[in-house]
Amino acid sequence: MNVIEISNVSKTFTLHNQGAAVIPVMSDVSLSVAAGECVGLLGASGAGKSTLMRLLWGNYLAASGQIVIAGTDVAKAEPREILALRRDRMAYVSQFLRVVPRVPTLDVVAEPLLVTGTPEDQALDAARALLTRLRIPERLWSLSPTTFSGGEQQRVNIARGFIRQVPVMLLDEPTASLDATNRETVLSLIEEAKARGTAIVGIFHDEAARDRVCDRMIEMERFAA
Repeated sequence: MNVIEISNVSKTFTLHNQGAAVIPVMSDVSLSVAAGECVGLLGASGAGKSTLMRLLWGNYLAASGQIVIAGTDVAKAEPREILALRRDRMAYVSQFLRVVPRVPTLDVVAEPLLVTGTPEDQALDAARALLTRLRIPERLWSLSPTTFSGGEQQRVNIARGFIRQVPVMLLDEPTASLDATNRETVLSLIEEAKARGTAIVGIFHDEAARDRVCDRMIEMERFAA
């Protein structure tokens, strides 16, 4: 069963400070991702990999086409519908951790479970388990992750993204900034998510990681406008 269906999607940017010039970015993007499948996006910088991820997440509005994710057409959905999709059925692990300063790391990781009604003790136990697995020392759990190193922030971001079992995950360089041991842990988490039936779209510049977890690769140049 396909969990993600992208049909005839195009994207343009309008430069309002340049006389409303319209810049075409991609056109006629069509692809599907099945439950338990990981699809990797390939292409040089500027090929549209990150743009497509933002279209899937609902940060960018498509100029045309359909982007159906777990039953919701993100291209036409109201903001409240996109927020509900993110809360209940989709997770996004980006390269950058964006959190409110001073919130403890344990709470940052547990939050996606808490907002969906998981009892606090269960959410915190799950957060502790993932932080332990990703080798974030317990002495740091009460501190804000904004004070952490880049690799530690990346692992907190991964823990936050993987704490829920959702039908769709978007992964943007999930092994960047990681040493070999933590890289192995993250790849195992991705494999476990696939085994549970999660449909994954990812950007992986790490070729060995890509070969291990991706079932198919999509060359973004084929959708150049």
